[in-house]
Amino acid sequence: MNTLKKQLKQSLALFFVSVLFSVNSVNAATDLTAQQKFLEARVMNHQQEAEHAAHLNPVDKTQEFHGVFYGFLPCENCNGIKATLSLKNNSNYLLVTQQAKESSREFYEKGKYTWNEENKLVLLTPRDNESNTRQYRIKDEGTLIQLDDEGKQATGELADRYILRRSDTVKSREVHIH
Repeated sequence: MNTLKKQLKQSLALFFVSVLFSVNSVNAATDLTAQQKFLEARVMNHQQEAEHAAHLNPVDKTQEFHGVFYGFLPCENCNGIKATLSLKNNSNYLLVTQQAKESSREFYEKGKYTWNEENKLVLLTPRDNESNTRQYRIKDEGTLIQLDDEGKQATGELADRYILRRSDTVKSREVHIH
């Protein structure tokens, strides 16, 4: 009888072990299939979002052109004008200018800017005086060239001094007066 019980216990143990292995392999296969289906669903969802993203939220090009630009502009009755132009993401700008002389006051101008990619122009329209606009030609991603009231670039000796450079392209903000 003991032998019979022993054989029965061994058989039952063997049966339970084989059932456990078969259940684990079935669960592993089921988990792998479920993971695969989940990944396929994520890829499909992402593709649908990407296809619709372009026309649901059109890209505003003015949001691509922004930053802080520095320069030292010529001045007729002073040594020069230190200029800092901040073009913000929301099409607002802040222009801070200061004559290069001791204890010189800073002047602030706030307003809206528009960016014309076709003509490569940035137009600043001050909040206080909308008729007193300023224009800058976009030379490249990090350089703006100030234009005159007629929209023309300066010529002559000082032509290369009407330039503002974006802060990440300038090694230092310090401007030296020569």
